[in-house]
Amino acid sequence: MSSTDMLGLTGKVGIVWGGGYGMGERSSIRLAEAGAHVAVVDLVQERAEKVAAEINASGGKAIALTADVTDEPSTLAALEAAEAALGPVDVMITVIGLGVWGQLVDFTLEQWEDAHRLNLTSFFIPARAVARSLIKNGKPGAIACVSSVSGLTAAPNHGGYGAAKAGMINLVRTMANEWGQHGIRVNAAMPGSCATPRLNFGEEGLAKMREMLPLGRPAEPDELAKALVFLVSDLASYVTGDNLRVDGGWTSRFLMQGTSSGSVGSNVASVKAQ
Repeated sequence: MSSTDMLGLTGKVGIVWGGGYGMGERSSIRLAEAGAHVAVVDLVQERAEKVAAEINASGGKAIALTADVTDEPSTLAALEAAEAALGPVDVMITVIGLGVWGQLVDFTLEQWEDAHRLNLTSFFIPARAVARSLIKNGKPGAIACVSSVSGLTAAPNHGGYGAAKAGMINLVRTMANEWGQHGIRVNAAMPGSCATPRLNFGEEGLAKMREMLPLGRPAEPDELAKALVFLVSDLASYVTGDNLRVDGGWTSRFLMQGTSSGSVGSNVASVKAQ
């Protein structure tokens, strides 16, 4: 049996929300390499088309679609188009999120709502849409998203983002409990820091990473993509309601351990995006 056959994704239909960029791009490609037919959905049509074209050129099967996953009609239209072209969806990966930083006393209500809309609502809307499709079609399925270790721990300036990611962690568990009776598994991968195209650590930030992380570096987008594909594959057939830490050991370490200055609470980047 080949490694791709072990994943049980050959011929399955997958949809990747945020699939044209960063971790989402790598998830689309990895899902296609595992034998799935992939609907690459992105807010920017050109990004989705680029990734779909790469998959098709490599012998896979993919289509490009555009949607705003914080808008339910837009999301439902994309799902309908994906299923019309490829057939009913079997697995879903969503990689949507953006950091909204600031001290809570200075946070505007708009910033608070943005943090939850971009990180929590953006998961709830497509996940529920796919779950409804799976239930309607009487099919088992798997859903995976990107949460964050920021939902487990607190830090200055992380109030909005951390609260939204904590909500994702709970939502994954609740969805797994409610939808397990239909054979639908729901899981998340939790990065600490990932070197996505939007994230600029700088030399100072990378130096802190080398001290803070047991593996001494941030994750690469492909490392999160491989975890997400694992979670929707048959290799994880008895895994549900889990938030898998893919954080390079970040949360396994006492914060002061291995640091020369003891100052590890400051931000190492101005923007955190997936």
